[in-house]
Amino acid sequence: MSAILIAEQVLNGLQFGVMLFLMAAGLTLIFGVMGLINLAHGSLYMVGAFAAAAVAGATGSFVLGLGAALAAAAAAGVLIEMLVIRRLYRAAHLDQVLATFALILIFSEGTRWVFGSFPLYLDIPAALSGPVSLPGGILYPAYRLALIAAGLAVAAGLWWLTARTRVGIQIRAGADDREMIAALGVDIRRLYTLVFALGAALAGLAGALVGAIQSVQVGMGEPVLILAFVVIVIGGIGSIKGAFIGALLVGLTDTLGGIFLPELFKLFMAPDTATQAGSALASMAIYILMSAVLIWRPTGLYGARPA
Repeated sequence: MSAILIAEQVLNGLQFGVMLFLMAAGLTLIFGVMGLINLAHGSLYMVGAFAAAAVAGATGSFVLGLGAALAAAAAAGVLIEMLVIRRLYRAAHLDQVLATFALILIFSEGTRWVFGSFPLYLDIPAALSGPVSLPGGILYPAYRLALIAAGLAVAAGLWWLTARTRVGIQIRAGADDREMIAALGVDIRRLYTLVFALGAALAGLAGALVGAIQSVQVGMGEPVLILAFVVIVIGGIGSIKGAFIGALLVGLTDTLGGIFLPELFKLFMAPDTATQAGSALASMAIYILMSAVLIWRPTGLYGARPA
């Protein structure tokens, strides 16, 4: 296997990882600060993708599509937080799961009613439509490089927000002791709404960015949601750093496993059998990784250990 192919697959894994990070960062913020299991987070990813596809298709502007994705997902997040989620903060986790699962069904059928059952397609911007020549003779799609850069920029922005701003201090304090910061005069309801809107906007941004390299269709958020939960379990609930490292690990494991495991098995198996066995093991690799991390560190890589 050539070095160029390996480098391309590493870049593919990084691109997949940073997109998972956008999903997982919002999910881990919501769970860490609010203690809420939000199964509807994938629906917000779908809302962002559909909003971007609709607006970009109508205006011809990918940038306006991204803005629409952020606005639509954040608005949907605020709406469901105020109307539904706010009543679930003190509820049992089973009640949260059932209520947010109902939201998945509502969003799926509502999206199908508005846009129909057929997929939409979001065109890659003309400026990013070609390949870029990288050192070593690697030709890699410019749009995928832009996705990696966008994910890294968002990660840096979230670090700055949580580590260097007053709102970030409140978010971190809310994750540790919500009663205490409420007693100190912080409007906890407003903080929760802000965190939920931020998480929803990140999910919508991820949906819009990925929508240009995949079809935009009803139900597209559920497979990504499962991977996002794997990411935050590996990284540690409530940790942005953990979500980032976990997302990169999952992205690289999933991408490289699908390429290298079949080739590895071909060393001692028939090609057809090796391809089947390698592909099957590759599909399980991220869950094996999650299990290994939990055996070694039950709270995840950067999760807080119980006192």
